[in-house]
Amino acid sequence: MFGSTFQSIVDRRRSVRIFDNNAPFDESVVSKSLALSVLSANSSNMQLWEFYQIKTKAVHEALNKACMGQSAAKTASQLVVFVTRQDKWKERVQWNIDKLEKQFEGKELTKKDLRAFDYYKKLMPLVYRYDPFGFNTLLRSIIVFFMGFNKPFLRIRNHGDQRVMCHKSCALAAQTFMLSMASEGYDTCPMEGFDSELVKKILKLPSSAEINMIIACGIGKPEGIYSDRVRVPNQEVIFEV
Repeated sequence: MFGSTFQSIVDRRRSVRIFDNNAPFDESVVSKSLALSVLSANSSNMQLWEFYQIKTKAVHEALNKACMGQSAAKTASQLVVFVTRQDKWKERVQWNIDKLEKQFEGKELTKKDLRAFDYYKKLMPLVYRYDPFGFNTLLRSIIVFFMGFNKPFLRIRNHGDQRVMCHKSCALAAQTFMLSMASEGYDTCPMEGFDSELVKKILKLPSSAEINMIIACGIGKPEGIYSDRVRVPNQEVIFEV
């Protein structure tokens, strides 16, 4: 039963580009779906993301402009902006360490417990630390070269690798959000066509933040689905090895 229910949710989720402004819209469903998004899988439980539920009309209108007049943004009942916050890695490292300390309080630490602390105290700074002069990138590259010379090793070398890691986690949360909205009978449209610098200015975000995607929400009109769903044949993308 559960399998068929999930199948129907996945089948329902389409990128709808025209919404019905006259249809009833319960914004609490957006809030609920965002709360579920927080539960999404993410790299090392760092949660380097922020989700902005746009309720203010003026902000919505400004984002419409930043989305370059896309019909999905213009007709949406509500917009949600998914943001990566790689710059908050130190805060998240400390947050995880604090949680570990509380979890192990009064307990004699095992080697496994100590490895958990080392993971956040030593490995995460190595993975996420960034400087504009490239010293940390050089250090990581040297470590990756020697440590990965004859054994598997995490190959996070530069700022681009760090960004990819953060955006992957944020995209997982966005997918959770869209599936949750679909399960409640609402439609969504993830958008990549926007002026990211303008969006950051509208939301008063620091330059180090990055916009992952903007998702339009509402009740879609039939004409909002532009074509039948088509996918490359499974045998071209799914392999058994």
